[in-house]
Amino acid sequence: MTLSRRSLGAVLLALAVAVAIGPQTRGQLSATAKGGKTTSDVELVEKLLAARRDYQVSLEALRAHYISVQDTERARWAEDELREFHRINKQAYNLDMDVPPPTLKAEKNIPEANELYKRAMTYKDKGWGPDYIDNQRRAELLFQQILTSYPESDKIDDAAYRLGEMYEGKAYKHYRRAAVYYQRCFQWNPNTQFDARLRAARLYDHILQDRSEAVRLYEDVLQHETDPAWELEAKKRLQELRSTRP
Repeated sequence: MTLSRRSLGAVLLALAVAVAIGPQTRGQLSATAKGGKTTSDVELVEKLLAARRDYQVSLEALRAHYISVQDTERARWAEDELREFHRINKQAYNLDMDVPPPTLKAEKNIPEANELYKRAMTYKDKGWGPDYIDNQRRAELLFQQILTSYPESDKIDDAAYRLGEMYEGKAYKHYRRAAVYYQRCFQWNPNTQFDARLRAARLYDHILQDRSEAVRLYEDVLQHETDPAWELEAKKRLQELRSTRP
């Protein structure tokens, strides 16, 4: 499912702004002073997020102005710039400011969140080339909007898993970000149907090279999962890791 190039920038921006107006700092974040200088990136990342939001809003306002005065050429320029802005692979420099806390509970059936999830799934993994990237960005914004606007929805764990898939995939390759979203999936819903524990374990094991966290998660798979294939993979990898202790 794809949108026309003329409408792409406006659609992506509307979704991005809806997400951006939510809380910018999640959890308790503090700067540690050392020798009179802060060792935290919180202030800098907050400034970056604000700059991104301001840039988006300014471009959209400019586009709306040109449309209102029927200046189609400049309106197209603004829309093209919006489109390219959304195609930029934006890093989550501070995961505490990107990922909601593990204390959320996926408990309430909220129709608006359900609809956002359905819409996101119509975009996720669809298309080829630039259309694929654009659709991944659309899906990301919608899944993130669920977490921001409906943190008590029973869809937050599903959205976290889908975000983990996307951040792990070729459009992003944000592996640490993906691992944390997989963890949020089963933290928010310990009985999730998804293989979130196993996928997080694989990332910490093979990509992030965090042996202790991988072991903990493989053990978690054996404790909580019932799928024989998942259990077999976790058990085998645990034996390999324990036999090659550093």
